Amino acid sequence: MQRFIRLFFAMKNIQRITSAANPLVRLVSAVVHTQRRAAKEGLFTVEGLRIAEIAASSDWRIRHAFVTERALTGERTRALVELLVERGIPAALVSETIFSTLAETEHPQGIVLLAERRERGALDALAAGRSADEPPLYIALDRVQDPGNVGTILRTADAVGAAGVILLHGSADIYSGKVVRATMGALFYVPFAVHVAAEELTRFAQEKGIELLATACDAEARTHFEADLRRPAVIVFGNEANGVSEELLCASEHIYIPMRGHAESLNVSAAATAVMYEALRQRIHS
Repeated sequence: MQRFIRLFFAMKNIQRITSAANPLVRLVSAVVHTQRRAAKEGLFTVEGLRIAEIAASSDWRIRHAFVTERALTGERTRALVELLVERGIPAALVSETIFSTLAETEHPQGIVLLAERRERGALDALAAGRSADEPPLYIALDRVQDPGNVGTILRTADAVGAAGVILLHGSADIYSGKVVRATMGALFYVPFAVHVAAEELTRFAQEKGIELLATACDAEARTHFEADLRRPAVIVFGNEANGVSEELLCASEHIYIPMRGHAESLNVSAAATAVMYEALRQRIHS
């Protein structure tokens, strides 16, 4: 098998990197481990075979691929690397030791892509890119800080066909490794806007004639079953500890998820899933 792998990367013109001091290896390691450097370079990493396959099938720009010899023993990994090389994306074979500096997970799968960020910050651009087939459904995250929650919400937004996800200031970095992995590839297909201010979101909803809804359990709130989620809407989900900001609560209609057990509240990603699927149910069956 090792002879086959050597022949494979020789035929495919795959570079072999043997030094951890290689400038490219050092760059990727810095992107992985230093958020500020990653933002400055406009780069992020995609780790794991399935997510790398999805990234490769999207229109996102990939700068470089890194793979281990062990990973190349897998047919799917070889097919992915072959596809990338055919597209003109440089690929490098690295040792397990070097690869460990490029990976974040405890048990890496031996494939990492270096990709370019897309700073989709303009809400107008988000609206312009949506389908006109049905009223838009946007999901806004107000200072949601847990990467797993952010990634899971993007994944669910993709599943229900949401028009986009809006991350307000203070939310987790959408390009962090944990968020990217939690999206399971949805990052590459769900439109999103980042670093959005509360007043910007409020103005966007008003100008576009979109209902602004916020999750809150108070006397003014209706259940998400009672709310008409067939309308064009932005649904805001708040910070894990403090909920939606007062500024957005004052500008929005309030909805809540009824509960019959003893729990005080749902995890924000679970709450978002419940509301998004109620919106989908209403839009499909009402």
